[in-house]
Amino acid sequence: MQGSSFGFQSSCSGLRSAALLAVGLLAGLCLPGGLQQQARGGDWPQILGPHRNGVAAADERLLTDWPADGPQVLWKKDVGSGFSGVAVAGETAVLFHRVENEEVVEAYDAATGKVLWTHRAPTSFSTGFSPDNGPRCVPLIHKGSVVLYGAQGRLTSLDLTSGKESWKRETHQEFGAREGYFGAGSTPVIAGGLVLVNVGGDREGAGVVAFDPTDGRTVWKATDEAASYSSPAVVEVDGVQQAVFVTRLKTVGLNPKNGEILWEFPFGKRGPTVNAATPQIVDGNVFVTAHYGVGAVLARPAKNSVEVVWASDAIMSSQYMTSVPSGSALFGIDGQERVDTPVLKCFDPRTRNVYWAEEDFGFGSLLRAGDQVLALLTDGTLVQFQATAKKYTELNRARVLTTTTRALPALANGRLFVRDTKTLLCLQVGRNGGE
Repeated sequence: MQGSSFGFQSSCSGLRSAALLAVGLLAGLCLPGGLQQQARGGDWPQILGPHRNGVAAADERLLTDWPADGPQVLWKKDVGSGFSGVAVAGETAVLFHRVENEEVVEAYDAATGKVLWTHRAPTSFSTGFSPDNGPRCVPLIHKGSVVLYGAQGRLTSLDLTSGKESWKRETHQEFGAREGYFGAGSTPVIAGGLVLVNVGGDREGAGVVAFDPTDGRTVWKATDEAASYSSPAVVEVDGVQQAVFVTRLKTVGLNPKNGEILWEFPFGKRGPTVNAATPQIVDGNVFVTAHYGVGAVLARPAKNSVEVVWASDAIMSSQYMTSVPSGSALFGIDGQERVDTPVLKCFDPRTRNVYWAEEDFGFGSLLRAGDQVLALLTDGTLVQFQATAKKYTELNRARVLTTTTRALPALANGRLFVRDTKTLLCLQVGRNGGE
């Protein structure tokens, strides 16, 4: 809204506390034989980076000495509405936003901000749960194509070089999906050579739908689950891919080639609640978390079954922020906006040991590059700290944006792409090419 994802704020009394979501924030793994292997060092081709877990390419090196007013601004652009972050492949950066009554996709030269092409499609999306009416999902770049998933469920594939439309599907209309609180907000994933989407056509047996990436035809449908705002992850179990989807009320493991349900366990609650953080994969375990009294679960998937290792509301209850890994530890922000004090934690999801906790840190999104973490807070503040379990060590802090910041940041080739409700910035935070 974290896939990417991004967050949303609700003014509805039915959601008494602000429902701030991030669509699909982090997926925690590398796609074996899939999109991840297509990404070059420095790319950020999908939600939360090359491995869908908020970790940058291995050759990214962050600068530790910032100017007094923050990282250098390389270029900036005015933007429309939406919570969609940027995706980057090579020297092309792609933004998905809304301008007046159109969902607009723009490709930029990543170094200069020059517009390379623009694609527009009409939209009538609106919601009483958020003042924002733009797209929620981060673009997905794969093999020369850009896959977009709009707020009304329009799934579109464009040519990355020209912006020409290859195909589109109106998934909400075709599969009877309900709009939900904030529209479609789960960023698709490539797995098993297919585009997998958390459509939520629960009355049509189309909770998850697989599409052929070349022509958009339906390959399979699975589950009768409503959609969530969590983006799917992919894990390898005994050498075989499994697609992990957090739905409205479950976490489900699927065979990405044919949609076979391999395992599932309950996750979520009925009523004014949401599942928004994206699963992380830690040493073969699936870690999922949500707020609203749901808490967190660590589960170990097998070929056709799953074991819940533990379930607790005491370690990490993240409203929409997906935790990011460093070694065996996760860094995550615990709490719900307007209800709790945000706590940044470093913890071991296997032992449930909390190494340290930084009170009143702020809500926002995290990414890691090497031994450092960047946190983009909802007030537009960018924070850099050490990715260590020893103690919280802050390196830099600067206000880089001026209005509410929900969209996920993207780090590619030393450049950080961030946006709020008005502006897209490209900041120099690292060494180009990892030099």
